[in-house]
Amino acid sequence: MVRDIRALDADQHWPAFENIWTGLLSYRYLNKTNPILDSGLDEDELESMPIRHDMRNSHGGIMAAPLAICCPEPWWNDDAVIPAPVIASTQILDDARGVDRVEVVRDVVTIGPEMGFTRSKIVDAADHHRVIAVSAGMGVSLGDAPEGFQRVENPPIPVEDSPDLPPLHEVFGATKGDDGSWRLPRLRAELSAPHAALHVGPIHIVFDITAHELAADLAGTDRVQVENWFVMFAKPGRVGPFRVEATTIEGASGRINVDLTLHDEGEGDRVITTGSAVFGRL
Repeated sequence: MVRDIRALDADQHWPAFENIWTGLLSYRYLNKTNPILDSGLDEDELESMPIRHDMRNSHGGIMAAPLAICCPEPWWNDDAVIPAPVIASTQILDDARGVDRVEVVRDVVTIGPEMGFTRSKIVDAADHHRVIAVSAGMGVSLGDAPEGFQRVENPPIPVEDSPDLPPLHEVFGATKGDDGSWRLPRLRAELSAPHAALHVGPIHIVFDITAHELAADLAGTDRVQVENWFVMFAKPGRVGPFRVEATTIEGASGRINVDLTLHDEGEGDRVITTGSAVFGRL
């Protein structure tokens, strides 16, 4: 059952948040850590995530979705507010070959009463001089969180790296319909943010499989690498299924842009998220 945490009494908020946080697939399956929200970590530690085989494309380069999930913007945590993202932008500088873990170096630009702006560097955990991507974004507060937060024991789902790992879109339930469109299933707890809306993780993942597929089709080869990733979260996804529509543009340089639009089919087919991805040929 998906329930909006804002509808609960203050004394119910944190038990409900613990259930939501430990059930959310986005971070647990990718084994991403949050030292502010997860217990057992030093609060001075950096956010961290392994780079597994299933986070890479067919030729070993990094995918966009795992980086965007590793580094959600803005850096405005659930211990203070009920956050909702608005814009997330990631520029990939390095395809991360040979990197087995990344860390996030945060720069909080400004956090106000209703809006927050942050930017970050995603770096090789073994060598912070090797910058994999830079990220920036902004979001809004849907309301203050009550007092009494305690960090949550949130063990990751144990996922050993292997070439046999299923693609991320399969894990998150994305399927391709007879109409050629990729879809996420109806909203369920493991895909939902605390405010009962489709979480950013599944959105990035269904956009990623769509964009890579179309870019490879236009290029006539799977040897394409995402360089720029930009997503705007316009409205909450409440019902589902959620359908992606996409179009491609090829520039004179040979780079390929894929424009992406996510519709909530269960709520009048309204547009909930848009995005764009730029790919270069290798």
